[in-house]
Amino acid sequence: MERQVRVATKADAQGILEIYAPIVQETVISFEMEPPSIEEMEGRIERTLVQYPWLVCVENERVLGYVYGSQFRARTAYQWSVEVTVYVHPDVHGQGVGKRLYRALFNILRQQGYVAMYAGVTLPNPASVGIHESMGFQPVGAFPLAGFKFGAWHDVGFWYMVLSEPNSTPAVPTPFPQVDYPLE
Repeated sequence: MERQVRVATKADAQGILEIYAPIVQETVISFEMEPPSIEEMEGRIERTLVQYPWLVCVENERVLGYVYGSQFRARTAYQWSVEVTVYVHPDVHGQGVGKRLYRALFNILRQQGYVAMYAGVTLPNPASVGIHESMGFQPVGAFPLAGFKFGAWHDVGFWYMVLSEPNSTPAVPTPFPQVDYPLE
């Protein structure tokens, strides 16, 4: 079966956790200390899809990677900005899964009316920096000593990309369920 990008469902929570749990347990890429439960991941997917896209790339229903948008900051003036996240299974690193997911996500976010995207990266992380810069993100700067995990302090760098030209009368971004979108 061919690889496909589609909207995530609660049924994808297990496959998503197969990618995410080792990142939480073994790396500083995520600042979570314990992997979420299946129920928590299901809830995250459902809560995200109310406003933002959450996409998976699957092959034979095996989740190879996932990407989603989330609120950048809570104040109203930030509503045209979105934080983006991508994770790819180690078995398919370097095969274009992350870029394919990001392209689909960016198209949807543009249709929703978002203007700028931001991505946070625990440093050092050359693979994450590489995918973001290859997709057109530009570095903004780093927050030194932003998190403490595995007995050490870690900096977090931020990258941004403009999705659409800003204007002086932006419409409120459209919730994800109300957008008509082709995934690829």
